[in-house]
Amino acid sequence: MFALVAAQPSPGMAADEEAPLLAFGARIAGDDARTRLVIAFDRKPDFSIHYVADPVRVVVDLPETSFGLKPESLEPRGLFNAIRYGGVGAGASRLVLSANGPTEITEAKVMPEEDGSGFRLVLDAERIDRGRFERLLNEQQWKGTGRAVKADRPAAPPPKAGTFVIAVDAGHGGIDTGAVGATSKIEEKHITLDFARVLAETLNREAGVEAFLTRDRDEFLSLAQRVQIARQGNAHLFISLHADTLRQKDIRGATVYTISDRASDHLAAELAQRENLSDEIAGVAIESEPPEVADILIDLTRRETQAFSVSLARNVVTSFEGQIKLINNPHRHAGFRVLQAPDVPSVLLELGFLSNEEDEKLLLDAEWRKKVSGLIADAVRRYRQAAVANGG
Repeated sequence: MFALVAAQPSPGMAADEEAPLLAFGARIAGDDARTRLVIAFDRKPDFSIHYVADPVRVVVDLPETSFGLKPESLEPRGLFNAIRYGGVGAGASRLVLSANGPTEITEAKVMPEEDGSGFRLVLDAERIDRGRFERLLNEQQWKGTGRAVKADRPAAPPPKAGTFVIAVDAGHGGIDTGAVGATSKIEEKHITLDFARVLAETLNREAGVEAFLTRDRDEFLSLAQRVQIARQGNAHLFISLHADTLRQKDIRGATVYTISDRASDHLAAELAQRENLSDEIAGVAIESEPPEVADILIDLTRRETQAFSVSLARNVVTSFEGQIKLINNPHRHAGFRVLQAPDVPSVLLELGFLSNEEDEKLLLDAEWRKKVSGLIADAVRRYRQAAVANGG
């Protein structure tokens, strides 16, 4: 048996039972038939194991955990092609093991370290046939984390008459880190939250406007939950913020996306496909959409909502023109699941690309964030004026 790859926790530090667990070391070994995963914790961890299909994932739920792991210690190998870990809501964390095929955890145990430094969780996985995996799925009681499919926040009281409410959605969060900066290595989830805070603050300085954040900390929200939070908050607009990466590092600039059942171009289709993987990354068991967000473009109400979304997007593009760099054809559309609120005009704003060195510098610049937030506020003001003039 070889040593765990990570620094040990500081000696003599008393464990605070109320503090998050600390995962301070890990190793993985095996082949395409059997794989062993070992994670070292400062205290004995409670855990549960579940399975998700299409694609096959093994989900290990943990109490709130700080992952002080070196990335190379959990490089996927053997049965697993991707390993992700992080928070999935208040007081909860998760390890998601994406498998190459049907896989079962045949043994899972917690053992004390011989030197008294903590405990290790040992997971032994084996390849199994499809029939056995289907039985595992059918036998388990787990249907996905409640936080991932239902917003656990109370419905907001109705806004004051005349108040224009805006939901500002910081993309990604928790176990879903999003893209990573090519130079800075900063994670997209931090970029979007920093920008969302500035934007909400800027919008709240507008007379008659009330902006709120769908998430105000580093937590995971499912795509359906983001939509539900906006609707529960009585939002009149939903603005989702992102900063993706592209293989083509020379492409840079902001883009505004609206929903459509057909993508405007190949780039929009690829981006929507990646963004729609957020729930899969977190190990959420994807169920059919609730009726109120299914078939987004069917009836007149939803078509009217889409028309308002397009109007908002055009106002944002107009505000940005000549002020900040825009991608070619800056208003695009595709099937983004996070834009599916049937009665809330919604846009997804790609602030820039973390794969481009110039964009990355701007995304990290506080003055640039203030400038762009002001331009978005201008766009919202014009959109609102037009909507009121048209009886909206």
